[in-house]
Amino acid sequence: MISIRDEIGTPLTDSAVKILLLGSGELGKEIAIEAQRLGVEVIAVDRYPNAPAMQVAHKSYVGNMRDKDFLWSIVEREKPDAIIPEIEAINLDALFEFEKEGYFVVPNAKATWIAMHRERTRETLAKEAKVPTSRYAYAETLDELYEACEKIGYPCHTKAIMSSSGKGSYFVKGPEDIPKAWEVAKKKARGSADKIIVEEHIDFDIEITELAVRHFDENGKIVTTFPAPVGHYQIDGDYHSSWQPAEISEKAEREVYRIAKRITDVLGGLGIFGVEMFVKGDKVWANEVSPRPHDTGMVTMASHPTGFSEFGLHVRAVLGLPIPAIEENGTRKLPVLTPAATHVILANQEGYAPRFRNVFKTLSIPNATIRLFGKPEAYKGRRLGVALAWDKDVQEAKRKAEMVAHMTELRTKSGEWQDQEYEKRKHLL
Repeated sequence: MISIRDEIGTPLTDSAVKILLLGSGELGKEIAIEAQRLGVEVIAVDRYPNAPAMQVAHKSYVGNMRDKDFLWSIVEREKPDAIIPEIEAINLDALFEFEKEGYFVVPNAKATWIAMHRERTRETLAKEAKVPTSRYAYAETLDELYEACEKIGYPCHTKAIMSSSGKGSYFVKGPEDIPKAWEVAKKKARGSADKIIVEEHIDFDIEITELAVRHFDENGKIVTTFPAPVGHYQIDGDYHSSWQPAEISEKAEREVYRIAKRITDVLGGLGIFGVEMFVKGDKVWANEVSPRPHDTGMVTMASHPTGFSEFGLHVRAVLGLPIPAIEENGTRKLPVLTPAATHVILANQEGYAPRFRNVFKTLSIPNATIRLFGKPEAYKGRRLGVALAWDKDVQEAKRKAEMVAHMTELRTKSGEWQDQEYEKRKHLL
């Protein structure tokens, strides 16, 4: 475990402080940028070359992160100060071995192991953290899936036991949907689908992410600081838009912080956690937890001061650096600089080397910008960028972010320019 840090060396020298990113997507890219701003050496790893974080890292490696020997070869060569998993497709046994040998895995190997498996996550939330969740059941056969859905009641949600971003999930309206739910879990999961979890459908007002960050205070004690809750909505199980602050009651907000602290205290370690929850009125249910920056938290690149986005907070916490906060009724809070929102820029075609246009128009919109991730390959539904917007009013920020995202057109080498509905929506500007 890293302790309080009071000095940082120089990258690519013997004095360097090093972080190793296992996964180099758009979230890893922002972690790398924030680390570089503090003079930290960054090594990025992914399954394909020129991944987003590799484009801004000092060094990079390409290989199968499920291969324990591949991971060990990098760790033994680089001897990083911190190993930061950024995706699910990692050899978990290797993480425990790294920790046993004295390496710092962020936030820790156990938390990563728990969060990458829906059954372990749900049992941790409900039975260890003892926080409210939707009702749930498990199934290993098609017959058991029928029984589990009947037990939980319709409508309900079925999810592969190991997956993310909505892959392997299905909304079951009635018994007639169960064969399709079974097929989707088995064919589209990103990990294991040996078991399926069935979850009660919560008729929530809003889905939120609490970006709780565990870090050292000035006395060397681990404390938790809470940015304001982030509201978001999904399409096909994947994040589509987010905004901060979320529109919830003061009572619900206090409950969000309470639940997030109970969960992250059980998981332990240092760094930022994305705790997903459902909110209806003043009631709050925990849903999932991610032991790293969350895609919905990209909004903090606009809502927070430079260096205090979720990525900056993660880097500070991982390195043992301070996070100044205000104390309010016994809760450490990080104020929002300005209401802000995001909206994804998605591909609707497959191909290599995507190009983007209308960039001059999008960057002419006041209080808005785009982040293009630099992914070398597009496929339908892949997130290639995000629009950011900020305003005095969160609703206006949401409207503006959606408009900017839809103005951004793209094409691949083999495709046509895709219609992002700019002509339909430009009158709203």
